[in-house]
Amino acid sequence: MRIFKTPANTYLCLVSALGILLFSFLIKIPTYTRMDWITIFAVAGSILLLNYYTILLPPKGNSLSMDSSIYLASLFLFGLNFTLLVLIIHSIIFAIFQRKVVWWKHLFNFSVYSLMIIGSYNIFSVTGGLIGYIHIENLIPYLLSFGTYFALNLVLVGIYFILSITENLLNFFLDLFKETIATYIGTLLLSLVLAVLMRTDSIFGLILFTCIAFLLSLAFKQHFRLFKEVSEKANKDFLTGLNNHGYFKELLEKLVNDAKDNDQPLSVVILDIDDFKKYNDLYGHIQGDHLLQEFGTLLKSEAEAANFIVARYGGEEFSIIMPNTNRHTAYSFINDFRKKVNDTYYKGVERLPYGCLSFSSGIAECEKATYSISELLNKADQAMYAAKNQGKNLVQIYNGQSDYSLLHSLSLEKDLEELEYQLKIFLSKDVYTYRHSKRVYQYAVNFSRTLKLNEHERKTIILGALIHDIGKIEVPRDILNKKGKLEPEEWEMIKKHVTWGKEIISTNKKLEDLIPLVELHHERYDGHGYPYGLKGKSIPKLARILCVIDSFDAMTTERPYQQTKTFQEAFVELRQCSGKQFDPQFIEPFINMVKQQDTAEITDKVLVT
Repeated sequence: MRIFKTPANTYLCLVSALGILLFSFLIKIPTYTRMDWITIFAVAGSILLLNYYTILLPPKGNSLSMDSSIYLASLFLFGLNFTLLVLIIHSIIFAIFQRKVVWWKHLFNFSVYSLMIIGSYNIFSVTGGLIGYIHIENLIPYLLSFGTYFALNLVLVGIYFILSITENLLNFFLDLFKETIATYIGTLLLSLVLAVLMRTDSIFGLILFTCIAFLLSLAFKQHFRLFKEVSEKANKDFLTGLNNHGYFKELLEKLVNDAKDNDQPLSVVILDIDDFKKYNDLYGHIQGDHLLQEFGTLLKSEAEAANFIVARYGGEEFSIIMPNTNRHTAYSFINDFRKKVNDTYYKGVERLPYGCLSFSSGIAECEKATYSISELLNKADQAMYAAKNQGKNLVQIYNGQSDYSLLHSLSLEKDLEELEYQLKIFLSKDVYTYRHSKRVYQYAVNFSRTLKLNEHERKTIILGALIHDIGKIEVPRDILNKKGKLEPEEWEMIKKHVTWGKEIISTNKKLEDLIPLVELHHERYDGHGYPYGLKGKSIPKLARILCVIDSFDAMTTERPYQQTKTFQEAFVELRQCSGKQFDPQFIEPFINMVKQQDTAEITDKVLVT
């Protein structure tokens, strides 16, 4: 049968069958007076009412349910049969009014209450408790009966949840015990209060108790609502309405502990809006605040759809907790969101360097060895700053490895410093080219390792990638930053950057090995490139490699005249152009590197542990 497919369903069936069996065996329909039946229905009605008007208790909203108080008071005053009749009448009426609740939940709930009531009654009787006699002499039976009621509820319900959600057994029961013990102590005291009230006049005492419980419910709901409002104000960022920094760290501490206890993945993301200071300087802090609000709203909408937790980390920085999410899935989510932000218009962003809103982001995944949330956040922060340093509008994953060893082994530091100085000239003219060159350089570092190039080739491709667009310094600024399609004469001007770049590089004899990469990285494998129309293997190998890297970054980064492609869309285009624009032998290795680096880690960059 389908219902026995899981341990939880099997357990549910067994408990339900046991509860119904014991109820059927013990219940009797005696000759009650009309007043007795009125009392039975009045008690059942009181339970129905107070099931709706529970008493909410801060801080977590645990509710103090009055139904158990009434069942226990009924048990102490009128005995088992009376209380079971109240239970079946209440359960039938409740099921009629709650028809949307699936039938097996009603059945399981009824069975659990039956077992709790029957167990409590038997313990009360065995320990010398006297039905209808509310006195201090019955204190021990009261306590034992109550303990049985509480223990049965804890075990019967707890086991079902453990089987359903595979919780750690000890942790689950400890948490459940801590959360419910105070509530159950209150239940016991209230049951004795109700029994005393009903001992003198059952109907009047019940009405009085119900009215008091109803008023308490209303008062505590108001109190809880005010408590939540104050708590939310304390935990929320005033400007964006997102969780604030302090509450974010509090949530992260708990979720990291849960992830480590249950051996579940968890990733943390820190992202920073690019060039936000410039936006503030251009438009003022009021419009800057509006931009933060709009960005926060979009981020919250996207993250909550994936059950992620978002916070404003500070200033223009935001953070995300991603439970049950490894770094690869986190990367896919954030990179898709990056593209959406690039393609979403915000007032005034056309004056930013990329002509759109962008952010840089770092991702760190919690591991067993992670000893504190500070360590985890620091890793995400390092990855985020690596994205910034590489040119912004990027997502980076922290991997704990250092690529600086490669730079030292190739004696690149001095050469890189000299080229970096030349490259920074772009900062005053074309920030896109500067950032693009930094990203292409980093791809070259990674891809040169993947292809296992020799030392000279690795050094050449890395330096060439950094400086390949140096000729654009001669292209007029209005052409470089033009929106929309270039005119033919403007396109011819752009194409000359490879020749001008060659001329600039040729002035430094130390850099002559870089000339083919600077001059020929726009040649095509099918012979339709520029400046010479070289074809196939006549194009130097490193220039063919650089063509793939350069094109991929150009496709996946916002440009004035072209919207961003996702990595998947860029992979499709690389494959479609294999054998045409690109040398086929480098396409799949490059795509695999992007997908698989650090186990599907994409654009993983220079980080120091």
